[in-house]
Amino acid sequence: MASGSLEIQPSELSFPFEVKKQSTCTMQFTNKSDQFMAFKVKTTNPKQYCVRPNIGIVQPGSTCDVTVTMQAQKEAPLDMHCKDKFLIQSVVTKDGSTTKDVTAELFSKEPGKVIEECKLRVVYVPTNHPSPVPEEPEEGTSPRSSNVENGNRTPAMFDSVSNSFDERSKEDPKVRIIKLTEERTYVLQQNEKLRQELELLRKKRTKSSSGFSFKFLLVVGLLGALAGYIIRRT
Repeated sequence: MASGSLEIQPSELSFPFEVKKQSTCTMQFTNKSDQFMAFKVKTTNPKQYCVRPNIGIVQPGSTCDVTVTMQAQKEAPLDMHCKDKFLIQSVVTKDGSTTKDVTAELFSKEPGKVIEECKLRVVYVPTNHPSPVPEEPEEGTSPRSSNVENGNRTPAMFDSVSNSFDERSKEDPKVRIIKLTEERTYVLQQNEKLRQELELLRKKRTKSSSGFSFKFLLVVGLLGALAGYIIRRT
């Protein structure tokens, strides 16, 4: 079997920049191996971007498009220079895996596990100038493998990026309603589960208390009988 490898295009993230306007660009992940690959996207500035999807599975021979949205900025940075970077981590996973199977443990450091990493820098493209053509390898950017057994680690400056901004007002109202409904259903389910557990605990305590009372009364009765016997003897 071929070793897992996720090809990533483009080699840098170019955002058309305009003050007070959001901007988007697209990444494309291509799995040219014969194994299922899981991916996770991180960035040095998670509050500035949202990524959809930010985690996922790329099946053998297939491609996944990932949209990165940059939040609107109040003013242009000096010299239009951006220090933000993105990190794409990928790892071989079991056949038939889905997005639900992509967990933090999947990317945890374990002896012998190979976690591939690819870093992309962010570039601002002024809207009144033609977009520069980034230099790219012929067959895309291949991730750099890091074997945790050799001590290589993901830099701490990269944080997980969400698939939505914290500013709720910028989110589609319909999407927001669906999310709130799902959150409400989850809370209700957890509440019902907790209620059932408390009821079960209450019943156990009731049985335990009843048993304790009976034993206590039995001991008191025996002691009373013994005391009466002693008194009669004296």
